[in-house]
Amino acid sequence: MSNVLSVGRLGAMLAKEFVQMRRDRITFAMMLAVPIVQLLLFGYAINNDPKGLPAAVLALGQDRYTRSVVAALQVSGYYRFGRQPESAAEAESLMARGAISFLVTIPSDFGARVERGDEPRILVEADATDPAASSGAVSALQTIAGRALTRALGNEEAVREQSQSALSFIVHRRYNPEGITQYNIVPGLLGVILQMTMVMMTSMALTREIERGTMENLLAMPATPAEIMLGKVLPYLAIGSVQVAVVLSAAKLLFGVPFLGSLLLLLTCVLIFVLALVLLGYTISTMARTQLQAMQLTFFFFLPSLLLSGFMFPFAGMPGWAQAIGELFPLTHFLRVIRAIMLKGAGLDDVGVEVFWLFVFVPVYAGLALRRFRSTLD
Repeated sequence: MSNVLSVGRLGAMLAKEFVQMRRDRITFAMMLAVPIVQLLLFGYAINNDPKGLPAAVLALGQDRYTRSVVAALQVSGYYRFGRQPESAAEAESLMARGAISFLVTIPSDFGARVERGDEPRILVEADATDPAASSGAVSALQTIAGRALTRALGNEEAVREQSQSALSFIVHRRYNPEGITQYNIVPGLLGVILQMTMVMMTSMALTREIERGTMENLLAMPATPAEIMLGKVLPYLAIGSVQVAVVLSAAKLLFGVPFLGSLLLLLTCVLIFVLALVLLGYTISTMARTQLQAMQLTFFFFLPSLLLSGFMFPFAGMPGWAQAIGELFPLTHFLRVIRAIMLKGAGLDDVGVEVFWLFVFVPVYAGLALRRFRSTLD
């Protein structure tokens, strides 16, 4: 064979590789889908200055100045007043469940204080479990309310100047008053680490058998598809429990993350979450023919899940379509649960909806896995 570079041989090799790429449809699809997904998510869905944050107003008075301030906050785009609690207890429940990010309390004598220039004050309670989500909205409070009072006061120049200079906001950052980023990131890392490892390892469960040529032995066993699935995924629950212990211990000992809720409730939610993940990984393994394809499909799931779950970027700042997609990932609901339990001391009544959706993923992924399971190698 000649050692001189042959254009013909090179052309044959190139043709062979293109044919192989065309046959490997999963890899070819990943090459096109991943950059498109990244462009769409980073271009449209990600927003570091979130607006339209869910808020509630507890207005103890109904004077024109109160209405002007509330309307100005709504028009600013930072706040979305969709709830109006009747009492402080109801507002506290909304905050604990994560239904609102801000609670604006305007006292009953606010209007009288504005007209007298007697230091009118507004209390704003912010959910600071994610400091990045609330910083922009909090910093804009003074300017927004000041302009609203200027318009409400009309031509009363002296009163306007006095009230504007005296108007103040008392901002109470709940659950994370010091704005420590680790309090938000470290609990979320538990979900991210579990998702990355559990899905990836179990996604190779069946493909490893196929590549090693031991799939025939597995199929020859007197076992049902459900028994095979459970035998493949249950050992990874033990691995997940070790990871949970390591991350929670590090969160407390290294980063000082507070733990205010029930450990039993948290571990129960973690168990449901891990079970959903290993079943998802098993479902992926029924779709892939090789371990490489299994890793590619895992990455394709992991990327949008990481970006749209609220771990890296504020969930409330995403457009509606991105939030709708984010609700389809177990990580989104798990992040809400673990942050609420650890930082807010939330109970089952507060996180019950999120726990329910976590539980829904288990039969859904199990059904998909059993439906996709191949009883033969063909």
